[in-house]
Amino acid sequence: MKNLSFNKGRPSCLCIFIFAMLLSNQIYSSELTFGSYVKQSQQQITGTVTDVAGPLPSVTVIVKGTTTSAVTDEKGNFSITASSTDILVFTFIGYTTQEIIVGRQTSIKVILSEDSTQLQEVTINAGYYSVKEKERTGSISRITSKDIETQPVTNMLATMQGRMAGVSITQNSGVPGGGFDIQIRGQNSLRSDANRPLFIIDGVPYASETTGFYLTAGAQPTTTSPLNSINPSDIESIEVLKDADATAIYGSRGANGVVLITTKKGKAGKTTFNVTTMNGTGRVTRFMDLMNTEQYLAMRNEAFVNDGIQPGPSDYDVNGTWDSNKYTDWQKELTGGTVQINDVKYSISGGSAKTQFLISGDFHKETSVFPGEFRYKKGGVHVNLNHTSDDEKFRAQFSGGYTVQDNLQPGTDLSAVSKRLAPNAPSLYTPDGNLNWENSTWENPLSLLESKTKGRTGDLLANVLFSYQILPELTVKSSFGFTDLRHEESRTMPSSMYDPAYEAGSEYSILYLNTTSRRSWIVEPQVEWSKSWNKSRTSVLAGVTFQQLNGRQLVQEGDGFASNALIYNLASAYVVDIRNDSEQDYRYQAFFGRANYNYDDRYIVNLTGRRDGSSRFGPGKQFAYFGAVGAAWLFTNEKLFKEHSTFLSFGKLRASYGTSGSDQIGDYQFMDTYTSSGNNYNGISGLQPTRLFNPDFGWESNTKVEVALETGFLKDRIFLTTGWYSNRSSNQLVGIPLPGTTGFSSIQANLDATVENQGIELTLRTVNFHTEEFDWTTSFNISASRNKLLSFPDLEGSTYQNQYVIGRALNIRKVYHYTGLDPASGLYTFQDVNGDGSLSAPEDKQTVLDLNPKYFGGLQNQISYKGVQLNFLFQFVKQDNYNATYLGGMPGIMSNQPITVLNHWQHPGDTSGYQLYSSGVNGAAVEAFSKYYDSDATITDASYIRLKNVSLSYTIPEKWLSGLKCRVFVEGQNLLTITHYNGADPEFRSPGFLPPLKIFTAGLQFTL
Repeated sequence: MKNLSFNKGRPSCLCIFIFAMLLSNQIYSSELTFGSYVKQSQQQITGTVTDVAGPLPSVTVIVKGTTTSAVTDEKGNFSITASSTDILVFTFIGYTTQEIIVGRQTSIKVILSEDSTQLQEVTINAGYYSVKEKERTGSISRITSKDIETQPVTNMLATMQGRMAGVSITQNSGVPGGGFDIQIRGQNSLRSDANRPLFIIDGVPYASETTGFYLTAGAQPTTTSPLNSINPSDIESIEVLKDADATAIYGSRGANGVVLITTKKGKAGKTTFNVTTMNGTGRVTRFMDLMNTEQYLAMRNEAFVNDGIQPGPSDYDVNGTWDSNKYTDWQKELTGGTVQINDVKYSISGGSAKTQFLISGDFHKETSVFPGEFRYKKGGVHVNLNHTSDDEKFRAQFSGGYTVQDNLQPGTDLSAVSKRLAPNAPSLYTPDGNLNWENSTWENPLSLLESKTKGRTGDLLANVLFSYQILPELTVKSSFGFTDLRHEESRTMPSSMYDPAYEAGSEYSILYLNTTSRRSWIVEPQVEWSKSWNKSRTSVLAGVTFQQLNGRQLVQEGDGFASNALIYNLASAYVVDIRNDSEQDYRYQAFFGRANYNYDDRYIVNLTGRRDGSSRFGPGKQFAYFGAVGAAWLFTNEKLFKEHSTFLSFGKLRASYGTSGSDQIGDYQFMDTYTSSGNNYNGISGLQPTRLFNPDFGWESNTKVEVALETGFLKDRIFLTTGWYSNRSSNQLVGIPLPGTTGFSSIQANLDATVENQGIELTLRTVNFHTEEFDWTTSFNISASRNKLLSFPDLEGSTYQNQYVIGRALNIRKVYHYTGLDPASGLYTFQDVNGDGSLSAPEDKQTVLDLNPKYFGGLQNQISYKGVQLNFLFQFVKQDNYNATYLGGMPGIMSNQPITVLNHWQHPGDTSGYQLYSSGVNGAAVEAFSKYYDSDATITDASYIRLKNVSLSYTIPEKWLSGLKCRVFVEGQNLLTITHYNGADPEFRSPGFLPPLKIFTAGLQFTL
């Protein structure tokens, strides 16, 4: 047996050592190999992305350094393949980018916080192209669905009030389905109906001209607006293009600004179903302070004493016929009802990274403040489909929607009647429930509701966009759009409106029927090229527009029906008359182009041009050229600012200059036109001329200049934009008066008149607090503008001499100047301009009052804390408007008055207040009041601050509802008005019609 001692066994020990080392090395190598395997192995990583308010959809998740990406769905969920050593990058516009190492995690929860420094990275829709906020050279205002969805309104223009600098929007009716007036940077044209901006919905021009007719409009102060067909819930964003650089690519159509409406699109991710249900109420915002019975009767009796007469047989309010102790608040009785609002919205969306879809719909029902079963219904469906090929070269997008409106409203607005009725007038109903005519002593106001206006509108809009990337720098695309609007509107005046004592049969019934149709198509092929090299970037866009619009309006009147039950059957009328029969055939063709150059993100130049052709002008005048240049200097990207400026985080100086035109004159205006005379001669109906031919009829021209400064401070926590603009419109298209001997009152022609709009706009955004759980942002805007008529040839000798004044605004009133009360007679006195002791209208109307707003704007706050969100907006306007006495009539007649009329002349020596009361037989008092009615005394300060919108919502944590997302909200519109105005509503410019309503709503939103 061998002795295995240390000395003798050294070789064996060495072998064991070497074996151990080799084994150790093998184990180490195996560990390296296993580690490499772990590093390279891929696994599915899931997670959720939220902010302080809840889940965030559409957040981009990218594996850093690769092309692997995913997008969060409506619940903020995502799924992506990555390894343990990969880094996931989470990005979302307006939020701070986060990077997270995967490590051993298979489920990741990320909370993103809003970042004001991302404001300049927001992509803005500029029409035919998109541009980053920091790189735009034009003036563009924008609101998104976050602002739109918090407002309980049915008209998209209502969502813009008070939120955009330079955009003035006024509601012209509180009747359900009523419209709005919009002006972007003032009035350019002498014709009030030619100042509408261009509306574009998903690339398709949308005709905003009214579809109604004055005979069938009923309770509306203006005819029906087609913009009611656009559902606010379908809108993703609204951009308003204002200056020459932004609007020039639309040529003549953009002369008055452009409103771009982008509807919601489908998003990649898990299929998501969303439903929102809402209920609410609405009431009139403010009532006028009127006299009660005691005050009213005292006024009436004093009027008869002043006139030295006794009440007559028809003075039922004071001769004992009506109860002198009775009091009715007619404003509350006739317009004080409560509107009931029901609203349901739904959507389903989802898709893959290559194909996304969205289907949404809504239904809205709203009653009226008037007595009776009046209502407004609106429903629609919206569809969007997007597809990208596997190689991402071909893209297709379809957007389409159809909306139906069904409106039943009174044929007469009772607002004016409610302010004039004597407070002791009889009751509306007899004890047995019939209309009370009180022995024919009054016209029961409810009889006016027998007249009804019915409107039904169907509106289809569709657009398809195809694009193909031929080369990395070259893309061709084409859009195809189509619209089809059908509108039917009727107004009835049945014999049941009249006192039965008159024994008016159905032969006195009248029907007005309006049928309007409008159909258009547009095709726009385009090519876009972009290239980057060194520090330079350039892009070029060129395209062609082909558009055609056909429309027709037929208005008929039917008189005398065999029965009121047949009043909607025009064939049952005894006489049928054509009140209007017109056709519209408009064709438009244009070539447009844009070239943009960016050097080192410091100097940017944008050139735009367009050649427009319109069928509304005669031979040789159909085409015109328009263009603009815009430039921007991002001075904070200069080396000096980058190295030394810590307070100023962003600075851009931009300017633009350009021209555009306008053809908003209607069709056939340059042509000889004829219409049926309506007279038969030997059984043949003849023709009569209606318009003279004018071969020199051409385009209006509009020149725009703007300079603006955009500055951000403290990492853009404070962001201020200030701008100055000047727009001049000339070569005005108007009707020039002709001598009566020509047989025509005017001829359409270009007038060498110039209108100027100048103004200053300021927009301020501040991030007041910004933490992971609490966020508070404030936005403020204010606009001050001045409209002026610079020139007008031979104005003093024209028929416009009493309408315009050179050097003053277009929206003016020439009135008498009120100088006070004559203390001896108690009558109103006025300035005697001619010095001849008498006032002869209109020569003595030399006082000029401007009814344009002096300035306007809004203050908005957005506050969020965990799942709670509070948004509110204050709107303010500095303006003048007609006061309460403009509607009341002469104090002393059989018409109620504002309580301010109690301060009046009673004794010789009184010098303040209103003139002496008169029942209407005092000729001097009647004449004085007529002048007073048309003087500066009836136009007063109507400035106001209004709590326009409030929205409070709470998102219930998903863990409480097993993954179901639920949001509870309450919203309000027109909640509080602060004003010294003594009329009903200071915003409203249509006396005698229903003003805007105060609306409260509450609802639930579920997301599955």
